[in-house]
Amino acid sequence: MAKGHVVMGLLFFPRGGSAQVARYLSTALVHSGWSVGLATGSLGDVGEETHALTFFPDTRVQYLDYSDAMRVFAAGGNATAAPAPMHPSYEDREDAADVVFSAVPDHLADHLSSAWDTPFRAAGADRADVFHLHHLTPQHDAVARCWPHGAVVAHLHGTEIKFLEEVNKRAAVAQSVGTTLAGMPEWARANPDGTSQLDDPQRVLLRDTRWEQWEHGDAWRDRIRRQAEAADHLVVVSPADRATAVDVLGVDAARVSDVPNGVDVTKFCPRPMSRQERRAHFRRWLVEDPQGWDETAVAGTVGYREPDLDRLLGAADDATVLIYVGRFTSAKRVPLLVRAFARARPQFRRPTSLVVWGGHPGEWEGEHPVTVAREVGSDGVFFAGWRGHEDLPRALAACDALVMPSVNDSYPQTPLEAMAVGLPVIATNSGGFPLMVNLNQARPTGWLVPPDDERALSAALVDAANEPQEIARRGREALTHARTHLSWASRVNSFEEAYARARDRRARRGF
Repeated sequence: MAKGHVVMGLLFFPRGGSAQVARYLSTALVHSGWSVGLATGSLGDVGEETHALTFFPDTRVQYLDYSDAMRVFAAGGNATAAPAPMHPSYEDREDAADVVFSAVPDHLADHLSSAWDTPFRAAGADRADVFHLHHLTPQHDAVARCWPHGAVVAHLHGTEIKFLEEVNKRAAVAQSVGTTLAGMPEWARANPDGTSQLDDPQRVLLRDTRWEQWEHGDAWRDRIRRQAEAADHLVVVSPADRATAVDVLGVDAARVSDVPNGVDVTKFCPRPMSRQERRAHFRRWLVEDPQGWDETAVAGTVGYREPDLDRLLGAADDATVLIYVGRFTSAKRVPLLVRAFARARPQFRRPTSLVVWGGHPGEWEGEHPVTVAREVGSDGVFFAGWRGHEDLPRALAACDALVMPSVNDSYPQTPLEAMAVGLPVIATNSGGFPLMVNLNQARPTGWLVPPDDERALSAALVDAANEPQEIARRGREALTHARTHLSWASRVNSFEEAYARARDRRARRGF
């Protein structure tokens, strides 16, 4: 007999870390005796990684299809006003169908919420023991309206908190000049150079912000804070995020638990491969089926030829291959990584290359990494593009170390997956990385460098590339650590405790 029924909610179509968490956690819950129904966004056709049935093959899925909303956007319309509305984003990117939340007028909030009534009901909401909702989104409003007696756990992944912090910074600028976020577009047009009331960081923010995209920020900040207050319990991915969530959302610390992400140690595990096999994999990813893309945003516009594999792997197939995995958002600092690698190249004593694996076509903030690579010298840097998650275990196994230059990344999934494969991690001493990467000299699992420090990152790349025995040693320690401490199965008890606390609070509130 099942322990109970969990209805999990994910507003976004599959592409980011929270989708990976939803996939692996739902499977771990089922293995532990729960039944799980997932209501999630979807995009494209079956077979594409952004389609819910393809991405969540082992989960009972009900989805909201955003494909028509994308077609509305392509025709010049508002995707968030489509009959099945496109989800907004926590990030402000140009020419994106999923506009930042703060660009969405408040009158569309109910439309964004009501679209989820049917998917949630089909996922078993009428018999739910707990609603496990990823992020703070309009899905919370749907559950509150249709299932007000349901216990709700809000699972925060950090992006919603960063969005609120960005709203707060811009609201402070508006207050300094005597207006509101709603009034800032007009004020900024009239005062492009700012005023003496602004300090230097605020002047930079004034110049770099598309203010019309933030004019509804106050309303969405208040709505998200109400969602957090209404939730019965909140889960964050690290102690640092717990402190930030309490501060930014104004919730009682007793209602927030920190539960780190886990990793599927059966899927992500060491995969010994010969030099010929490794070359064959990279031939498929880079030459035969190129998915890299430049500012045209078209997958396949960055591709390679057979001779380029010698530059990647070395003529004797003995090169050290570093890999970055993730999106091209500003927080990921991919341009900084490309520059750090270019700085390090003259100091490498052995063939060394960098594979950039990821970047959803058309999605990037700030400088495009391909453009930066072309400016500083792209020799040794290879762009594989956005590829299916099924390929990732082999991609990691074909490389020697993972590099994550992100700043304040709450608790990203990829380092866990890399360690489970046996790769050490080079990352910044910020966000959740210090909780993952052990620097104890007896059993180090990687390298940590100061955030936003190109020289320090470059030096770490040189240290790793020039010492293959040290890479191997730290990789073995990373593997041991992952197998012992990082599996999803080991996380289930913590989520069950969060569910129990949520149900207890809901009962005490009289529902």
